[in-house]
Amino acid sequence: MSRAKKYRILFTSCLYISAFTFGGGFVIIPLMRKRFVENLKWLEEKEMMDLAAIAQSSPGAIAVNAAILTGYKIGGVAGAMLAMLATVLPPMIIIGIISFFYVAFRENVVVNAVLKGMQAGVAAVICDVVIRMGTGVCKEKNVLFVLIMAAAFVLTFFLDVNVVYIILGCIALSVIVFFVKMGIRKKKANTSDKICIEEQERKDRATEEGAEKNPVEGSARADREGSGEEQEEEK
Repeated sequence: MSRAKKYRILFTSCLYISAFTFGGGFVIIPLMRKRFVENLKWLEEKEMMDLAAIAQSSPGAIAVNAAILTGYKIGGVAGAMLAMLATVLPPMIIIGIISFFYVAFRENVVVNAVLKGMQAGVAAVICDVVIRMGTGVCKEKNVLFVLIMAAAFVLTFFLDVNVVYIILGCIALSVIVFFVKMGIRKKKANTSDKICIEEQERKDRATEEGAEKNPVEGSARADREGSGEEQEEEK
């Protein structure tokens, strides 16, 4: 696929997704996942989850952040700029039109009914992405990730803890786990090197002890090695 065609598909995809992202920035995640992971296969499931996590934890609108990160992953800086432009255009145009007819839209029964229906559809879309991404986390069979996911849900839904604190806690926990794993790897590497050195020293001692027990054989071996070197020099 040529680069121009790839950029065109990226722009039109982000434009289409942004035009139908009703109900908040979180709705763009399942739509982008459907398009770029399942249909185009430009991203892996884990990459999409990582991009969604970064978009949510970064300042600014989630939809714009997710589009910029996805565009950069697919097409570099140019891809990020195209994705951002395509994501910003639909809401800017729609809000600009609605601002002129705000009073009429606010009091219109049909518009209110449409918005109510959109809320139900948005809830279904968000439930779908939660189930799919949650299943992906469980498939990794990492107990820590599953516990973090369950704890974040309990803290948010039942205890009404601010999402910012949950994100900061997850970041701190991830950093701790990273350094612990690095320490374990270094310890294993040092242990492995130590075992190799001890094994080599044991072999050297065994060789020296064998030479001391059989001096005749050792001298004969030395003579053979010396004669072999002389023959090589003559050749």
